[in-house]
Amino acid sequence: MYLLKKNRFLQSGRVASLLFVFLLAFSSFSSGSLVFATEAATLEELQAEAEARKALPIQSNEIDNWPAGPQIGAQAAILMDANTGVILYSKNIHERLYPASTTKIMTALLAMENGNLDDTVEFSYDAVFSVPADGSNMGMDEGESISLEECLYGIMVASANEAANAAGEYVSGSIEDFVALMNERAEEIGCTDTHFVNPNGLHDSQHYTSAYDLALISSLFFRNEMLCKISNTPRYHFEATATQPDDFYKNNKHQLINGEIPYEGILGGKTGFTSDSRQTLVTCAEQNGMRLVCVIFKEESPNQFTDTVELFDYGFHNFQVLNISENEEKYNIESTGFLQIGNDVFGSSKPILSIDTDSYVIIPNTVSFQDLDSEIDYSQSSENRIAGIEYSYHGMYVGDAYLNLVTDNASSYEFDTNMTAADVSVEKTETETEADSSQAPIFINIKKVLLIILVLAAIVITIFMVHALITNGRTAKRRNNRIKRKQRRRSRMRTDFDDFDF
Repeated sequence: MYLLKKNRFLQSGRVASLLFVFLLAFSSFSSGSLVFATEAATLEELQAEAEARKALPIQSNEIDNWPAGPQIGAQAAILMDANTGVILYSKNIHERLYPASTTKIMTALLAMENGNLDDTVEFSYDAVFSVPADGSNMGMDEGESISLEECLYGIMVASANEAANAAGEYVSGSIEDFVALMNERAEEIGCTDTHFVNPNGLHDSQHYTSAYDLALISSLFFRNEMLCKISNTPRYHFEATATQPDDFYKNNKHQLINGEIPYEGILGGKTGFTSDSRQTLVTCAEQNGMRLVCVIFKEESPNQFTDTVELFDYGFHNFQVLNISENEEKYNIESTGFLQIGNDVFGSSKPILSIDTDSYVIIPNTVSFQDLDSEIDYSQSSENRIAGIEYSYHGMYVGDAYLNLVTDNASSYEFDTNMTAADVSVEKTETETEADSSQAPIFINIKKVLLIILVLAAIVITIFMVHALITNGRTAKRRNNRIKRKQRRRSRMRTDFDDFDF
């Protein structure tokens, strides 16, 4: 009954379309199933194209000692860590292709960034009727309204085109202005091969992106826990309200989300399809400390799902996460001042400079941290950031970390923390032997300084005491010699007087 509830379904144009389809089907049956044979031939051609795409080069496989990724039928694909941007698998990742409904990831991201979940989203005539009635929709009518949260469920679970339009109008006032915001935000994120024309992904020759750009957008999307929750919903119940009178359910077509293909750690995703884009798919999963985003472009069903599983298995089984602060041994960190802050300089103080403890690299299981190349970049300095250290393996970026200036406003001891990059020297140790390259970072702390001062003071005091003892010994000896001389003179004088008889 839900499918028949909307007035636009009964428009004359819609009825004419249905009559045309009926006549086409009848003529196909009368002509010996000619249409079915043509469709079968088309499917065979599409499958043949997909099989041929497996021979396309995989750029990540060309890196020395990098794990070989699977040969898949997608035209382009990428596997990226959502937190660091490290790319584990790359196949034609900068080729401009049609994203179809995966466009809605950007639409939902902007709605979340610029709105409140409790806000009301109204459906205008343009939002409802500017998209095909037979496309993906949730059956909203002009004048109805729902909360932004429900609208996001409509976008991500039902892939509703009219919901994407309504969200755009809610954020920017018009679909045109929202599209401008989409392109502006894409540029801010770092996309260079993206141009949006609409909020829903319906085909347009000027509406395109790349696997890399969409992975960047999706990485931001999947860092938001609410968006993960919404996009990872297999089935959503839309309840009737005063402004939306129908009670209905919508199912998610993403097979790794709805349970058709079970996979551990799925956080969410979005499907997409047009006859021009073919199957597109974005999925995020988390295992072993890695939150990986997989983007599949131009594939045939159901291979977009099996490709994704293959790539996730490839990433989670062949790569490891290493904390940078726990493994970095190639840099000396020195400063011109007293480099400790804290409430207790004798016990709980800490270095004023440190590598941030949350940063990590993602590298193949067969590679060690010492195999990585690194560079210091002082241009990334900010108020509490001295420099950045970027790590790579055979030219492939694998992670970065920041050298931070640690501050503690609650400190009882005030030290000069108004330091800049000019006050700090961070130099990579020049090594000629493997043993020399293992010098640990050096942090000067006040406790050690005071201990050294006390030791030096003790040495100085000891020297003074020894010197005093020696000096006193010599003085005592001279005094004893004087006394002895006096005693001898007195003794001689008595002897002389003994010769006289008084």
